[in-house]
Amino acid sequence: MKNRILRRSRREGFSLAELMVVIVIIGLLVGVVAPNAFKYLFKGQETRMRSDLVSIAGALDNYALSNGGVYPDSLDALVEEDETGETYLKSGGKIPTDPWKNEYQYDPPSGGQDFRVYSMGEDGQIGGEGKAADRDQNWAKGLSDDE
Repeated sequence: MKNRILRRSRREGFSLAELMVVIVIIGLLVGVVAPNAFKYLFKGQETRMRSDLVSIAGALDNYALSNGGVYPDSLDALVEEDETGETYLKSGGKIPTDPWKNEYQYDPPSGGQDFRVYSMGEDGQIGGEGKAADRDQNWAKGLSDDE
């Protein structure tokens, strides 16, 4: 009777070798899946940024059309209600932030130049490459060679 109990308790559970094999398999799967997951995550961030930039640029153009061709001095004017109670940017009363929680930047038109709405990228600094690159409404509309 004691032998039967001892034999049974020794067979329960996993051996160290079995656990190591499972850990190695999980590590390999993570090594294959993680890079692709991060690539698609960044693509999603880019898509959101494109959508935001195009929406803000469109709202700025609508503002100018309604105000005799004059663009606002800041993006805040897009979320303030006009005389009809409407806002130019339908974003819940606030300017959206880029995928990295930085505010979108706005340079009003001056000296014959068009306005510019842009994100300074993940690092929040002017310039950079990859996720840290500055992206503006021309990039979002596909009018820029910068990818």
